[in-house]
Amino acid sequence: MTGARGTPRQVLGAPHPALSARAEPVDPAAPETVRAAADLLATLRGEPAMTGLAAPQIGLRWRLIAFNAWAHPRARSWAGELVLVNPRLTSASHWDGGREGCASIAGLTADVRRATRITVHGHLPGTGEPVVVEADAFEARCIQHQLDHLDGLLFLDRVPGALSLHRRLHSCDA
Repeated sequence: MTGARGTPRQVLGAPHPALSARAEPVDPAAPETVRAAADLLATLRGEPAMTGLAAPQIGLRWRLIAFNAWAHPRARSWAGELVLVNPRLTSASHWDGGREGCASIAGLTADVRRATRITVHGHLPGTGEPVVVEADAFEARCIQHQLDHLDGLLFLDRVPGALSLHRRLHSCDA
């Protein structure tokens, strides 16, 4: 995806229907996929507190995610600023609870149980080159959160009960 310049897009808020629909696989080499990947990155870069974004959040029902956990204080691994096309979780282990927020759900965070070590396979936009990402800690949480968006799930769908919900107090909650 070298040199692709994207346009920041509006992040959809719940209960927009695109957020509850299952995303469809796309051709990594298609020009529209490359443009969407660039738009995801441009949107992600425009929101300093945001560490990940999925295509459904900008209105596209495509299996495409972007993430960059570099600046987050709980990040231990860092795959880089990356867009994955048709990503799929191939392994998950070491489950733990942690606080999550979402750009599509303003004002709330919640305690969500997720794997702290994962492996994800996907493809790079443009070239279609296969990519394997091994992530842990916060980056693993961020990627799983984005993968949920591709299946029409929000982090609230994983909350065990009302006592797990919290009002967002500052941008570092996510």
